[in-house]
Parts: sequence; C-alpha cells; structure tokens
Amino acid sequence: MTQTTADASLLSGRAAPASAEDRAIKRQRVLDILDAKGQESLLLTTHTALTWYLDGSRVHISLAGDPIAAVLVDRGGDHLVTFNNEAGRIEAEELPSGVTLHSVPWYGNLHEAASAVGLPGTNAVPVAEADVAAELRAARQHLLPNESTRYASLSAEVAALITDVLSTARPETTEFELVSALAARVVAAGAEPLVLLCNGSSRSSFRHPLATHSPLGRRAMAVVCARRDGMVANITRWVRFDAGTAEERDAEARIAAVEADIFDATVPGARLDRIFAEIKAAYARHGFGADQWEQHHQGGPAGYAGRDPRVTASATDTVVPGQAFTWNPSGPGVKIEDTVQLTESGLQVLTADPRWPSATVNGLQRPATLQL
Repeated sequence: MTQTTADASLLSGRAAPASAEDRAIKRQRVLDILDAKGQESLLLTTHTALTWYLDGSRVHISLAGDPIAAVLVDRGGDHLVTFNNEAGRIEAEELPSGVTLHSVPWYGNLHEAASAVGLPGTNAVPVAEADVAAELRAARQHLLPNESTRYASLSAEVAALITDVLSTARPETTEFELVSALAARVVAAGAEPLVLLCNGSSRSSFRHPLATHSPLGRRAMAVVCARRDGMVANITRWVRFDAGTAEERDAEARIAAVEADIFDATVPGARLDRIFAEIKAAYARHGFGADQWEQHHQGGPAGYAGRDPRVTASATDTVVPGQAFTWNPSGPGVKIEDTVQLTESGLQVLTADPRWPSATVNGLQRPATLQL
C-alpha cells in the first residue's frame, strides 16, 4: 500500500502548520512586490523570510547554520528546493500544500538550483531577497489571524514555563542549572531555544549574560527567546530571595515607566525612528541618564525574527495594526521585556502568566520581580 503524505505526517507526529488562507494572502503580498518592481520572480533565502512565507515550516537543522531550503516565488507558483537528504522529511512534515518540492544533491548549490526551477522559458534572474528587504519586512508586519493565534499560544506557554522554572530557583541554584531547566521546557513545548540568558547577583551588570557556573545569589534575571513554527517569543523575568534594596525597587519602577512611554509611542502610523527618539528621551525623563540607550539595543518589531528590525535612528518603518513588538529597555541592574501585539483595543501582552506578580503601569499589567 502506498503511504500518502498526510499519512506520513500523522505517523511522524507533525504536519506542516501552514494555513491555506494565510498563505494565499502572503503570496499575493509577494506578487504585489514583484509588480511594483516590474519583475517575474523572487528568491527567498533567509530563515525569517522562508518561515514567514511558508507559514511556519522548519527550514533549519543547525540553529547556527544557514537554511536547508530556498524558495522561488514566480507567477506560476511556489518552488521549494532542498537537499536530497532533507527532501523526505520536508515533504512529510514541512511542505505546505501548493508548493512544488525539488531536491538537489547534498553537495549542490541551493540558490543556483532554486533560481532555475521557475516557469519554462523565463530566463530572467530572480530578484534577490536583499534587494526587497524593506518590502518583505512590510509584508510581514500585520500578523494574519492564524499567525496571531499561534504566536499568542507560544508566548503564553513561554511565560508559563519561565514562571514554573524561576519559582523553583534557590540562591544556590547555578545559572547553568537554571537555563538548563528553561531549555528542557522550551524543547518540550516543541520550540527552539534561540536565546537563553541568566545572571545571578554577582553578574547583574551584564546586559547579555550568557550563563556560568555562578550561583544565583540574592537576585537573578532570566531571558528566553523561543521559536516555534517560525515565530519568536521573547521574555525577561527577575527573581530575588530577599526584600531587595530601596535602590533596586526604585530602578525597577523607573524602567517600567520608560517602557510605558515606549508603549505610548507604539501606535499605528508612528515611525520607528521617532519611537527611538522617544526611547532616548524616556531614559533621561526617568532618571537613567541620557546615555543608557547606548548600553543595549532597545528592541523593536517582532514575529518571525527576534527583532524585525532592531529600532535605530535609521529605521523608518511605520507601525501598523496587528503588528507585534518586543521592546526591552534596560538600566544598571534592571531590564523589562515582553512580547506584545498592537490590537484594535491597544497593546496586548502575549507573554503573560497570571501567576506571575505584576503591577499596573499606565493601565497595563507589567511584571514585577518574583520574591521567594
């Protein structure tokens, strides 16, 4: 008996997550880009573009490696090219309906092969993804209904697992032990741990603290960036084992006030460079000093990349309804970060767990430090 692709997907425990409705909209968005450029085809080659266009397919093997697939979009259809040793799994578990699968030897050149599989008689070189990076970023901004549902589910699970793990932490727990527990929970949720950071009290000055064997001590920060079906949820939480100092509690309140000002600036039609100017002003306004924005990136739009893009003075993308963001203002010994989405009723925090202690800041529930 011949086994169908659907049967294989059921047996493997995974089927391609793509929504046919969402994919049709994404394809039209790309065709609109081609129309505007007067071109016939586009070659997609990065993790961000591929997972967005395929609507959640996994196109990696090594988290540190290049994608093991490329996609040519032309007016005749969508063509995915992968290596021969990946093709069976891609077909069974990751290939959306309506996408034609092609394979090349494992030693072949994906981009060259993908450029050649389009409409017969079309000799035009496809547009490179880098040449329409801004247009593709704009196409990703407004999350579609099924994307929003998947993102909200992942974000809530990440918020819950970080609550579970940090609630069991003790001063003698090491940073490696904490991130090991976080990694296990992320993987068990069917996600990939893209970033895991932790600092105990002896290393609280570091903004990007890769874990060490140091014990947590009296307070600690944990950061998780987890990807599932192409989408990345980002979260930071703090825990302490005493009442904290007056200076710490004051700094925590002030960094939440900085974030509140950023949220206020995140409205439809706002340009990222102008939000960035507001971020810089907010640090000074809340007593952190005018140079704090230089000590760490400030976040930006989120979704199929950790930040899409990181906000800077040169980022001129315009905020749209339905867009997701992760802002992460930080100061000496403090940082606040959640994944949020701009909805019709305002910003909705996606990485929220009702079990985590919170305080109301400018009408929104924001995470406090968990005191154990």
